[in-house]
Amino acid sequence: MSEMNPPVLEKSKIIKATLLSLLIGAVILVVAVLPAEYGIDPTGAGKVLGFSRLYVPHDHESTNELTETSTSSNPIIKLEDAGSKAHVIQPDEANNPAPLEQLSVREDDIEVVVPAGKGIEFKVHILKHGKMKYEWTTANREIIYFDFHGEVKQEKKPEEVFYESYTITYSNNVVGTFLAPFEGIHGWYFKNTTDQDIVVNFRLKGEYVL
Repeated sequence: MSEMNPPVLEKSKIIKATLLSLLIGAVILVVAVLPAEYGIDPTGAGKVLGFSRLYVPHDHESTNELTETSTSSNPIIKLEDAGSKAHVIQPDEANNPAPLEQLSVREDDIEVVVPAGKGIEFKVHILKHGKMKYEWTTANREIIYFDFHGEVKQEKKPEEVFYESYTITYSNNVVGTFLAPFEGIHGWYFKNTTDQDIVVNFRLKGEYVL
């Protein structure tokens, strides 16, 4: 019976194999793991190869959790909640023609504080067919109820105000473009149902006056 002698690798070959393995591991770490898990892409290869698209920021996850938790107990908003009651008739002034010239374009950054347990309105004056872009965000990502609506400018003060609701929902950030259907004041009613003040930061750009 012959004796079996397994081959013995030379020390230099073991060192080379180890170094090669470490090099391959380092490349995988830099090119794939860091971009996908931590959003770090020092070489740019992660973006080219698509690994960067796998990265999800942790604060994004917490924001989703906050949104799901905060909105789960909010009451459902119905069609009947939008605008004036059925018996309040739209005033004739809503049908006035648009002016030949609109208001000058301006930009504003505004901070609105909605007190705890209360509701407030923030509105601007816009002529018929005036345009406005808007962005608002709650300072600490709090979910808040709002009714974005407009009231027709009338010659005589009515017994009951007619208004149209454009958007009613709960959110912590909204961006949009608005075209006024009539001249009047247009803006937001915020309702804070928490026991802490909520700060809403606005960015506005368009044909309006504060």
